[in-house]
Amino acid sequence: MIKEAHLSGKVAIVTGSSRGIGAGIALELAKKGASVTIVFTSPKSEAGAHDVASQIEQLGNDSRAIVVRANLREVDAPDRIVKATLEAFGTKIDILVNNAGVLFSKSLRKTTADDFAAIFDVNVRAPLLMTKAVEPHLRAPGRIINVSSVGARQGFESLAMYSSSKAAIEGLTRGLAAELGNVGHTVNAVAPGPVVSEMLDDVPQDTVDIQLKTTPVEHHHGTVDDVAQIVAWLSDDSARWVSGQTISASGGYTMY
Repeated sequence: MIKEAHLSGKVAIVTGSSRGIGAGIALELAKKGASVTIVFTSPKSEAGAHDVASQIEQLGNDSRAIVVRANLREVDAPDRIVKATLEAFGTKIDILVNNAGVLFSKSLRKTTADDFAAIFDVNVRAPLLMTKAVEPHLRAPGRIINVSSVGARQGFESLAMYSSSKAAIEGLTRGLAAELGNVGHTVNAVAPGPVVSEMLDDVPQDTVDIQLKTTPVEHHHGTVDDVAQIVAWLSDDSARWVSGQTISASGGYTMY
């Protein structure tokens, strides 16, 4: 069943949307009527990206989709993504979801400067540059949603780089909300807990087990749809008075 098209006529960009949470977000925005740019990086993700686009095209509403391959470690990638979006969908963009992220476990003693760059270039610099590239074309009131993590406010062994990158995203969210609010734009973050996805495989199992035991709502993993519904709400006009916030999408594992 196609849900009511609250986002009909809107244009969205979702980074890291060939699979997992990103794919779920892209599909949910499209179900609500938005046309979506699907962004992926790795060649092995191309088939998944085209599958998401195909699902959008088959929804039977006015949603459309394009697929863009761009390595967000490259500083010119955001400009190329925005250019492709405008060429496909017109002169304006309404929604940006900075979902793409990198996670790997590494102890302090094994951490290198290259490891730091590998995480922060994608998890922090890319959302900043994506927002900068989108902002001149953002139709007021625009919606920017950054995907954080419960790790931003929790300390986990061997995940210091990842946690600090997500803490940075939450700080960036607040600063951009203050800067871009004059014309009605909102900037928020969503912080998922453990979600059934490929990225969960990169989290140490003992960390996942602890999270599940201390998750109040039924002690189970979240789903992609649990997160996608929150992002879709923040993209809608009904969330117009929410900005600079981080919403914990964790079944109560973290309570802000």
